Amino acid sequence: MTAAQTTRPCFHLAIPVDDLAKARAFYGDVLGLQEGRSADLWVDWNFYGHQIVTHVAERAAAPAHNPVDGHDVPVPHFGAVLGVDAFHTLAEKLRAAGTEFVIEPYLRFAGEPGEQWTMFFHDPAGNAMEIKAFRDEAQIFAK
Repeated sequence: MTAAQTTRPCFHLAIPVDDLAKARAFYGDVLGLQEGRSADLWVDWNFYGHQIVTHVAERAAAPAHNPVDGHDVPVPHFGAVLGVDAFHTLAEKLRAAGTEFVIEPYLRFAGEPGEQWTMFFHDPAGNAMEIKAFRDEAQIFAK
């Protein structure tokens, strides 16, 4: 293990976008992510310690949906687990930027195992994202 590695593995995800300028504005300015390497057709982002890459590409298929806790959850989607304060700060930042929520921020599974704050939205290219927060991160994989 090198000094740059951590004990928690980080993931890498490449997603399609149709406009790198819009991707930069959303991921860099709205979400506040640090931009890494880039080329004419892609940009690396530090997504809360993980690497996502926005690639200029066509969308492969129309997204599906799945019912969860009375909401129509977009599939596929990706996201991050933040602390509760950071979750609410980001929700307000998204609102201030005019982001339209697919599912407004709310407390899911209240009083049950896996209780979590969650919100869903799309990036400018239509990629669905979920950001969530647990008061107790030990509940992330609760049954």
